[in-house]
Amino acid sequence: MQKTRPFHRRKVVVIFFGCAAALCGLGGRLGHLMVADSEYYAALAQDLHERERDIKAARGRILDRNGVVLADNRTVCTVSVIHSQIKEPERVIEVLAKELSLEEETVRKRVEKVSSIERVKKNVEKEIGDRIRNYNLAGVKVDEDYRRYYPYDDMASKVLGFTGSDNQGIIGLEVEYEEELSGEPGKILTLTDARGVELENTGESRLEPVAGNDLVISLDYNIQEYAQQAALKVMEQKQADSVSIIILNPMNGEIYAMTNVPEFNLNEPFTLLPGYSEKEGQDALNKMWRNGCINDTYEPGSTFKVITAAAGLEAGVVSLTDQFSCPGFKIVEDRRIRCARVSGHGGENFVQATQNSCNPVFIEVGLRLGVDRYFSYFEQFGLKNKTGIDLPGEAATIMHKKENVGQVELATISFGQSFQITPIQLATTVSSIINGGKRITPHFGVQVKENDGTLLKVFQYEEGKQIVSEETSETMRYLLEQVVDGGGGKNAYIEGYRIGGKTATSETLPRSANKYISSFLGFTPANEPKVLGLCIINNPQGVYYGGTIAAPVIREMFENILPYLGIEKTEETVTEVPG
Repeated sequence: MQKTRPFHRRKVVVIFFGCAAALCGLGGRLGHLMVADSEYYAALAQDLHERERDIKAARGRILDRNGVVLADNRTVCTVSVIHSQIKEPERVIEVLAKELSLEEETVRKRVEKVSSIERVKKNVEKEIGDRIRNYNLAGVKVDEDYRRYYPYDDMASKVLGFTGSDNQGIIGLEVEYEEELSGEPGKILTLTDARGVELENTGESRLEPVAGNDLVISLDYNIQEYAQQAALKVMEQKQADSVSIIILNPMNGEIYAMTNVPEFNLNEPFTLLPGYSEKEGQDALNKMWRNGCINDTYEPGSTFKVITAAAGLEAGVVSLTDQFSCPGFKIVEDRRIRCARVSGHGGENFVQATQNSCNPVFIEVGLRLGVDRYFSYFEQFGLKNKTGIDLPGEAATIMHKKENVGQVELATISFGQSFQITPIQLATTVSSIINGGKRITPHFGVQVKENDGTLLKVFQYEEGKQIVSEETSETMRYLLEQVVDGGGGKNAYIEGYRIGGKTATSETLPRSANKYISSFLGFTPANEPKVLGLCIINNPQGVYYGGTIAAPVIREMFENILPYLGIEKTEETVTEVPG
């Protein structure tokens, strides 16, 4: 027996040192965890016992050029329940159903649902949120946040756009300038025990939200109001499907007004207007929200003769004194293309042909240019590209491929048919032709400011290339002034103001439907343009000629806004023929 004792002693020693080594290892690991990794595991423990609720940031406002607030915020509340903290479930259900005007069963499902936090209702009016808070119900949370508010309901609805439940922009400027307007959300952090019950006397820690910045736009509240009233008036008078009006500065591209009536209520953007079918669902909403000035294309008709005339003058294939004869039609290949005046205009020079909006003469100018040269000017004028307006969803010009254009297609293009452009593209291109020849970028964004008015950013828009010479631009201003002074645009004439313009009446497809688009594009002062207006009336009933029903709309607009803009009457008369 004595011989085995050394073996047992050695075994005990091994076990002892093994345990000691293990203890040292554990001690070392514990020390590492307590020192080197202490912050990491403390953060995990903190996360395990924190409940997090978001705080929406106040979205930046949208202001007109004079500081009028067009888009603002209202304080609202989000009401939530925390299942593990509710002590009187039946009382909670009773109060929330009553105050939130919800079905009791709906509230019960949310109160009884086992979750860390369950939202019962958001966008609750602050007054109601305050009442619920005053009940002091355990497990009921009332958090304040913001909802977008539009003080003028439907004003410029398709320009401003609106936000969704997450306070992010959905259409219009709200989505285009999301980065500037959105801000950064905050958070509310609450400590809880392992069961998810908030710990008493620990309070809440808050990460405050950062408000978004204000966007100042070129739109003018008063001019927009005039435009919407004028558009609604003519839409009702002519029982038209819709009316679009654009008012802009042709020198720099700033847009003063853009309306597409009927507009919709920005504070209730999901409520369909009369005439839109609920069966169509989202499609109906998308149609209601569409901005016809930029999202839709149309056949411009005779207003496009401005482009044909500018190209012809620039290329030197026509002059103001060129003589023509209009028998009421023009034969192109095997096609007889008629003039609006079936009996014809007889002998006329180019000025008179423009006053008369004579199709055969403009067909002749187009044919003189030829397909290659016409398409070259089409590209030079910027018509193949989008305008670059700061609104989402701008449509592109729909034009024939050059290789598919023969003499007949060229003839119809020359007087504004068989292709489509957007209203904003037409207004932009004509502005660029009459302003001295510089291509402009139409836009709304002007500045970004902090809520206290501190200037953060001024948007810069590069001056475009010279698309026509200053000489051609001057000639076009003179030519279009003659249209209003004694031609088809005479219904836009205002005594004391020099106004240039062009009428149009085009037929929609299919031609057999007998639906028309009436329009007028005008600018003033004709010798130094400061404002340009375009009115488009879709499917007017009864008399549908642009010079008869659209020109008076722009005249009425100008009568209201020219004094407002400080553009005074002049005693000057129409200038002599340039050159």
